[in-house]
Formats: sequence, C-alpha cells, structure tokens
Amino acid sequence: MRRTTQISAGLLAFRRRGDEFEVLLAHPGGPFWAKKDDGAWTIPKGLVDPGEDVLAAARREFGEETSLAAPGEIEMMALTPVNQKSGKAVHAFAFEADFDLTRFASNSFEMEWPPKSGRRQSFPEIDRIAYFTLPVALEKIIAYQRPLLTELKRRAG
Repeated sequence: MRRTTQISAGLLAFRRRGDEFEVLLAHPGGPFWAKKDDGAWTIPKGLVDPGEDVLAAARREFGEETSLAAPGEIEMMALTPVNQKSGKAVHAFAFEADFDLTRFASNSFEMEWPPKSGRRQSFPEIDRIAYFTLPVALEKIIAYQRPLLTELKRRAG
C-alpha cells in the first residue's frame, strides 16, 4: 500500500541543569530563515524514506543535520506525532543527552539565489543549534511543534 502523505522524523534531545529543563533546537539555514528567530526553530528532522523505520530515519536525519549522534543504547521516548499545515506528519523521539555543541556541522542544500538570477548557491540545512530552557524554547520553536515540548515536559519533567 502506498503512502499518501509524507512523514518526517526527528530527535528531541533534552538535558537537566539543576532545576532547569533544556531542549536542543535547530535553526533552519538559507535566506528565507536568516532574519527569523522566534517561531522559526525546529527539532532536527527530515523525510522518512518509503519502507524505512521511523526511528532509524530520525537518527539518520539528526546526524545529518547536526553531526551529533544519539547513542544506540539510549532510551528513546516516542512523542505523539504532530502535523504540519501541509498535512505532513512529524514523528519525534525524545532522549536525554548533554551534547558538546562545538562539534555541530550540518549538511547543505542548493537553491537558486537570488530568485530568478539563474545562480545557484549552497546553504546549510541548519545554521545553528542551541539548548533552550523550556519557556524560551516554547517561544523559539515553530508553532506546530509546541505540543512536542509540552508532552516532553509532562512525561519527563
């Protein structure tokens, strides 16, 4: 049976700092997102290939977009999927980790820029990552992904 809607999958890393709860978010790269901040950040995620295991896709995309790897033996918490306006379902798996963010690097994509110029430029898929306390993360994250943070706090906090 063929899938009619696309599926994305990603990982949501979190850590505890004393009484604070922090989540790792990624800022999309490219000219469209360059001057956007609040409401623009996301979990590192990407498309699930047909027939691919959703968690395996989430791990792959996390690695491609951040150059960080979630340890294989670490427990993953499946969160309730959310939907983008386009209808694409986004599956997220949360895990506790305190990454060294100086190792961050992202894969890139190419697009015509400036528009109608005929020139192609390369941009990183993710231009930066950061840990945010939950109240700040709720402001930074793209609106449709807020339920992921709320559920994570309820289940892990």
